[in-house]
Amino acid sequence: MPDIAPLPPDYVDWLAELKTRIHNAQQRAALAVNRELVLLYWQIGRDILARQARQGWGAKVIERLAQDLRAAFPDMKGFSRANLMYMRAFADAWPDGAIVQQAVGQLPWGHNLVLLTKLKEPKRRLAYAERAVAHGWSRTLLEIHIETRLLEREGQAVTNFAERLPAPGTDLARQSLKDPYLFDFLSIGKEAGEREIETALVQHITQFLLELGAGFAFVGRQVQLEVGGDDFFIDLLFYHLKLRCYVVIELKADKFKPEHLGQLSFYLSAVDRQVKAEQDNPTIGLLLCKSKNKVVAEYALGDKMQPMGIAEYKLLESLPEELQTSLPSIEQIEQALADDGHADEEPA
Repeated sequence: MPDIAPLPPDYVDWLAELKTRIHNAQQRAALAVNRELVLLYWQIGRDILARQARQGWGAKVIERLAQDLRAAFPDMKGFSRANLMYMRAFADAWPDGAIVQQAVGQLPWGHNLVLLTKLKEPKRRLAYAERAVAHGWSRTLLEIHIETRLLEREGQAVTNFAERLPAPGTDLARQSLKDPYLFDFLSIGKEAGEREIETALVQHITQFLLELGAGFAFVGRQVQLEVGGDDFFIDLLFYHLKLRCYVVIELKADKFKPEHLGQLSFYLSAVDRQVKAEQDNPTIGLLLCKSKNKVVAEYALGDKMQPMGIAEYKLLESLPEELQTSLPSIEQIEQALADDGHADEEPA
C-alpha cells in the first residue's frame, strides 16, 4: 500500500463537504427519476382514458396492452394490468398534468396509490401528499395518518392562542395541537387512570411523539418544581422546536372541569419563571381530558391570560386490521426515507 502524505489541515472539512454534496446530488437524481416515472404513468393513464372515450374499448385491451408493454420492456416493472388500471385512475383523479410537478410528483408511486385508494377528495389527497413530502413519511406511515385522520384533527383543540400569542406564531401553535389525540398504542383499558396513561405514554414515547406531531421534543415526566418550599410535579413536559417554547401537558382521566385550568396555569407560571430561558417564547399548556363540553371549555379559557389549549384523548383498541403492525420507531422512520424509493416496482 503506497504511503499517504500527511493530510492538509482543511482536508477533513473538505471531505465532509464533498460527501454532503454527493449525497444531495443522489437525492436530487432520485427525485428527478421519480418525477419522470410518475409523469410517464400519468401520461399512459391519460392516453388510456382518451382512447377509451373515443373508441369505447375496455379492460381486455388493457390486458393486451400490459402483455405488449411487458414484452417490449421485460426488465422494467410496473406494466401489469392492475398497475395500468391504477395509471388510468391516477390520470382521472388528476386531470391537470401540472399536478405531477407538485407534491404528488415528488412521492413514489406506492405513496400515490395509497392517496388514490384511501382518499376521494382531491384537496385531501394533495394536503396529505404535501405533508408526506415535507416530513418524509414512509408509505406505511402515510397510510396510518390517513386512517387516523391526522390532518382533520390538527388545529381542532379549543385554545385561546389567538388572544394570547403574538402573530405569526398563532397559527403554527394552533395547528400544533389536535383534537382528539388518539392513543392506539398503549394496550391499556379504556378506564385507565391518569398515572397509568402517563406511564404508558412515556413507555411508548416514540409513538407518542409521532402522535403529537413534528417539532415536539420530550423533556421529562413528573418534572419537579419547588415553589415556596413546596414540591410540585408536572405530568409531562415537552419543548417545541419550531415554536421555541416549553409545552406543559396535563392529563385528566375524566371530563373537563374549569378548575383544571387553575392547576395548569400554576405550572405555566412556574415553568416560565424557573425553566424558560430568556430567548424562549411563553410556555404553552395543553390539558388532555377524557371528554369535554366545547362551550364550557371556551368559557373557561375566556379570562385566562396564559396560552392554553384543551383537547380530548381517545384510547383505541388497535389500529385498523390492515395496519395492525407496530408504529415505526424514529430509527425506522429515518430508514423509511430510503424505503419505497423503488418507484418502478409494482404495488404490493
